[in-house]
Amino acid sequence: MNGENRHIAIWNNCLQIIGNNIDPQRFDMWFRPIKPVSIEGSTLTVEVPSDFFREYLEGSFLDLLKATLKRAIGADAKLCYLVRPVRSEQPMLLSASEVNTPVNRPVSIQTYNPGGSISPFSIPGVQKVDINPRLNPAYCFANLIEGECNRMGVTAGKSISMAPGKTPFNPLFIFGGPGLGKTHVAQAAGIEIKERFPELVVLYVTGNEFKTQYMDAWKGNKFVDFLSFYMRIDVLIVDDIQDLLGQGSQNAFFNIFNHLHLNGKQLIFTSDRAPVDLQNFEERLLSRFKWGLSVELTRPDYATRLSMLKARALREGVSVSEDVLSFLAAHIKTNFRELEGTFTSLVAYASLGHKEITVSLAESLVGKIVGEQQSDISIDTIVRTVCEYFNITRDMLLSPSRKRQIVQARQIAMYECRNLVPSCSLSTIGAELGGKDHATVLHACTTVQNLMSTDRAFRQYVNDIEGMIVVPVEA
Repeated sequence: MNGENRHIAIWNNCLQIIGNNIDPQRFDMWFRPIKPVSIEGSTLTVEVPSDFFREYLEGSFLDLLKATLKRAIGADAKLCYLVRPVRSEQPMLLSASEVNTPVNRPVSIQTYNPGGSISPFSIPGVQKVDINPRLNPAYCFANLIEGECNRMGVTAGKSISMAPGKTPFNPLFIFGGPGLGKTHVAQAAGIEIKERFPELVVLYVTGNEFKTQYMDAWKGNKFVDFLSFYMRIDVLIVDDIQDLLGQGSQNAFFNIFNHLHLNGKQLIFTSDRAPVDLQNFEERLLSRFKWGLSVELTRPDYATRLSMLKARALREGVSVSEDVLSFLAAHIKTNFRELEGTFTSLVAYASLGHKEITVSLAESLVGKIVGEQQSDISIDTIVRTVCEYFNITRDMLLSPSRKRQIVQARQIAMYECRNLVPSCSLSTIGAELGGKDHATVLHACTTVQNLMSTDRAFRQYVNDIEGMIVVPVEA
């Protein structure tokens, strides 16, 4: 076989196998457009029209692709995709699933095994252990759009990646509402650290996973192994740390935190709320969360949303008009996740239906996906609505009055602010509603929840007000 054409022959062989296993229409749509580019060793590189095309292939045909490549190349077969953008920028080379992700060096862990059972983290004795950092290469800084909403977090993440554990930003505590990019910033810092300091051991874990691991280790009499495992980490990233509930797991984490921080290891946490607003956490742990830098990510502004869409269009390799991108940026304001999801749905709908991507098509999809909830909901909007509902003035609502109607109206306003403006912390809500502290806001929310479960009339008040806020009456 001619070496220059080997990749073509191998891919043609793959096409023959794939064609015998799927229906002709799907084969023509998803495999005919793929072009073989090269083969090096056991790694075959193919060119695909867009990143969406690649994602669909792996989502729908991953098992078939793996089996086919092993049959055509061998057990060590790997696949890489070359995604060529519409414009003149350099093409992007993306690895197939589970390939080219950041890896840690093996580390030695001393384990304790009194009962003879196997540790969930390693095996008895001093052993070299491979620790998967669990970093997604897609969550790098290069793929992160920077704006006023996240600039402080991105700057802090890049700063600690230059000198992990040696800056004042330890721990780095990133908080904000859902879909604002907390995980992306945290993982990007971890990826950057691995690139600059490959000898460091980095680990990404969620708060719920840490809690589950602790419980399994305790039940299996492997608590010493559990501590030994985590104390060997150089950069620990804990996502959604608000889920780290339970006295036992928090006590274990407290000891791990102290050990890592004392030894100059980097700690990065994310949460859906500020440290001061975390509930059911030990005070000594909360105080440590405040040792370093706390950064809030907020809702992206129009310019940042538009920049994200342009970058996404380039990555997908699709041509989308400025009008369509501007429409999406203007109508989807809540967070990056919803904006990106709507864009992906738009591209998929147009691609699979062989339609042109137009503003009209975008309008129909936005109406189905996000509905009316994209209207601007702010603390001021909620205050005006509550005042209108109870026929009171803004000054009355924000006054220190203890009249029952005023107190309940103020508590409902606090409750709705917490539910409908997730980017605002309890402290911010309290400051806006009469200069109250976060504990007062938390008490108000609990009171409203309790009254809603026992008082039908009160529950109707809350439902009526929420309906007025989320679905405003059109003029």
